[in-house]
Amino acid sequence: MHKVLDHIDRQLDKPLDLESLAEVAHFSPFHFHRLFAAWMGETLGDYLRRRRVEVAAMRLSSQPRLSVLTAAISVGFGSGEAFTRAFKTRFGCSPTTWRKQNSHRRGANRNSDQVNSKHGQDTLHAQFQYGISTNTQPETPMEVTLVDRAPAFVAYQRHTGPYGTPLSLFWQQTIYPWLRENALLEQARYGISHDDPSITEPDRCRYDACVEVPPLFKASRSVLTATIPGGRYAVLRFKGTAGEIGEAWNSLLRDWLPSSGLQLDARPCFEYYSKESSHDAQTGVFDCDICIPVAPL
Repeated sequence: MHKVLDHIDRQLDKPLDLESLAEVAHFSPFHFHRLFAAWMGETLGDYLRRRRVEVAAMRLSSQPRLSVLTAAISVGFGSGEAFTRAFKTRFGCSPTTWRKQNSHRRGANRNSDQVNSKHGQDTLHAQFQYGISTNTQPETPMEVTLVDRAPAFVAYQRHTGPYGTPLSLFWQQTIYPWLRENALLEQARYGISHDDPSITEPDRCRYDACVEVPPLFKASRSVLTATIPGGRYAVLRFKGTAGEIGEAWNSLLRDWLPSSGLQLDARPCFEYYSKESSHDAQTGVFDCDICIPVAPL
């Protein structure tokens, strides 16, 4: 089912029917339709409409020069009218009105609790590294660089639900004991947030806690494996506290991306914690790379 959701995100601009998605899941269309609804809590058709509209909303928010029609076509709508109807059903207003309202909200409150809560796991995540930083001052300014990353094979566990404190508990109670039991504490880690909590309902937000593993790694039943795509990423080197990283994400997507001449593509955004990542237990300062996938406009 995770492969199906990943396939949907990568093919949003194309027709997606029951038969082709059932084939991805290796189920018959009849059984896949029933299993999808039971697993996701919504029908396949409802999920596709919601995902298309929410991804379009994220693109409209991060790309001020993107036209509503282009956003609609990029997520598989055949016309601006159909997209506007679906958008109003989901958000209660037109795409143009939503974009203006969202821009005003972000400008008025750059430290939105909703955005910052997305990264509540970061301090706990950084504590899992063995290294301790001796430099407790955040690095300013933090420059964005374009990096060609190689694909990374990872083992992961998924959390579905609100970000923030629940993610901290997820890392502490579920991920850390599993890393220790499998001698993976010194491996590089990733935190992938698949949804924007300011757009997607909290109980539907998906997050993957990942660790790099060898190609022949044998995952247990509760752990899945995947490959984080390689390619061109815009990378913001972050050093600071959990309370500051939300604003770093916000600035990268809100301020840097619109003026970069680039756009997000279908690959996931993530935080990368290398083997050398450090954490100062006294100050709460840690470091990581904030990575967003980019492509030419």
